[in-house]
Amino acid sequence: MSVDGEAVRPDGEADEPGWEVDPDDEWGVAVITMVGRQLKLLREAAGLRAAEFGALVGYGEDLVYKVEAGKRIPRREYLVDADRVLNANGVIEATWEDVKRVRYPKRVRELGKLEATAVEIGVYVCNSISGLLQTPDHARALIQAAQPPYSPDDVERMVAARLARRSIFERDPSPSLHFVLEEGVLRRPIGGTMVWRQQLERVLEVGRLHNVVLQVMPMNSEVHSGLDGRIELLKFPDGTAVGRSDGAFNGRPTSDPRYLRILELRYGTIRAQALPPRESLDLIEQLLGES
Repeated sequence: MSVDGEAVRPDGEADEPGWEVDPDDEWGVAVITMVGRQLKLLREAAGLRAAEFGALVGYGEDLVYKVEAGKRIPRREYLVDADRVLNANGVIEATWEDVKRVRYPKRVRELGKLEATAVEIGVYVCNSISGLLQTPDHARALIQAAQPPYSPDDVERMVAARLARRSIFERDPSPSLHFVLEEGVLRRPIGGTMVWRQQLERVLEVGRLHNVVLQVMPMNSEVHSGLDGRIELLKFPDGTAVGRSDGAFNGRPTSDPRYLRILELRYGTIRAQALPPRESLDLIEQLLGES
C-alpha cells in the first residue's frame, strides 16, 4: 500500500510474519545486508537520524534500524519513499528487483528453477487454475483480486513472471505434464465472460498436447482426497524428485523419499477420483458451449 509520508506506521509492523530474513539463505542475507548498508550510508550522508528518516518514510525508528542491520526485508513502498527522501535517483528503488525475491524461501526459489529442468511434472490446485495454464488476462484478474491489493506495477511484474513459466511447453524434448483441475474453478468466470472463455480455450489447447494429460475433478464427486490444497510433484532425469503440498510439511518443498511417497499417494488418489482425460476435455468443451 502507498505510503503517505506523514502517518508513521506502528513498530509492530516490524514483526509482521513473512518479512524476516532467513539466516540460512546466504544469497538473501547478502542482498538485504547490502541494501541495509546502502540505506544507512545514504541516510547518514543526508544528516538524518533514524527517527527523523523513519518519520519521513512513514515507519517507526525500530523498523529503520532492523532494515539497516539486514534483519528485515523492506517493503517496496519503503524503498520507493527512501529513494525519494534521500534523493537517490532510483538507485534504492531499483534494489526491489532483488529484494522481492528474498521474501520467498530459498527452496521455493530453487523449485522455480527446477521446474525448467524437470522431465515430469504433476500439479493439482483446488482453488484456481494452475499458473502454467493461465492466460495473461486471467492471471491479471486473479492477481488484481487479492486483498490487500497489489500496486499496478507489481501486478504486471507478477503476470509477466507467471507467463514466463509457460516456456515449459516449448522445451525440446518435451516434459511429461499432468494437471488435475476442479470443475468448480472452471465454471467460475474470473475476469468476465470473454476472459473466462479465452481461459477455457487455453486449457483445452494445452490439454490436447501430446505430452499433457489433463483431468477434471467433478463437483459431484462424493470422495475427494485433495481438499488440503495444492500438490506439485517434479521428477528429474537422474531419478530424483521434489514435491510440495499446501497441506503437508508446512508447504515447503521436500525431496525426502518418505514425504514424497505420501505426496505421490495423495496425488495418485486424486487422479483416480477425477474424470478420465477424454471426459475431462468433453466437459470443458461443454462449458464453452454454455457460455
